[in-house]
Amino acid sequence: MSLADSRLFHPLKVGNVDLQHRVVLAPLTRFRADDDHVPMPITVDYYAQRACVPGTLLITEATYVSKRGGGMPNVPGIWNKNQIAAWRNITDAVHKQKSFIFMQLWALGRVAVPQIARDEGFDIVSSSPVPQANPMSPEIVTPRELTVHEIKQFIGDFVQAAKNAMEAGFDGVEIHGAGGYLIDQFTQDTCNKRNDEYGGSIENRSRFLLEVARGVADAIGAEKVGVRLSPWQSYQGMGMKEPIPQFTHVICGLKE
Repeated sequence: MSLADSRLFHPLKVGNVDLQHRVVLAPLTRFRADDDHVPMPITVDYYAQRACVPGTLLITEATYVSKRGGGMPNVPGIWNKNQIAAWRNITDAVHKQKSFIFMQLWALGRVAVPQIARDEGFDIVSSSPVPQANPMSPEIVTPRELTVHEIKQFIGDFVQAAKNAMEAGFDGVEIHGAGGYLIDQFTQDTCNKRNDEYGGSIENRSRFLLEVARGVADAIGAEKVGVRLSPWQSYQGMGMKEPIPQFTHVICGLKE
């Protein structure tokens, strides 16, 4: 069978989006926003070029849900009007090509660069005070454990970011629950050492991700929501010894 005859080029319905093929642009961190985390005008051309085949799905570079979810330079955000307006120019360009675009929603947690956190006025936080073994910055910082109240605030950040993405014209969102970032820092026991409702058991370690997903789905519709997971990835201090029970519970919870 030739590549042209494979299912790769057959239509596929994803949620309420009708794709004309199954080649999807994965999220690619680009560091091309301005210092206020607003996408630069050239970003319009970047995504429009990749949407040139009608019926294509693009997933944006990971985008901060809030300032406190950040910690790397020149990464776009989706928490204020200027950011929303800049993203609207991008979604309009993609839709003009008759293609579709989802936004990946991101919070860094303990992998934030310490100097950037200080400059932008927020703490480096995580599920537990467990520092990253091989940080991107030479400065090793022990993150502050999030309180339950702060966890609820982050859930609210994801929900509001999803609403803002809809205002900006996106067709859906992907929740970044992978790669050793904040959500993954709750899901995996290599980082999560809590003994409250957000840690200590498979069910409790899954709670943050599932509450984020349910909140976002309730806000914008489950058919517009995807979740990225990385059960076997060891990047940024992840890689629990027995991921199958943990992620089976997560996937079952997401199906509910």
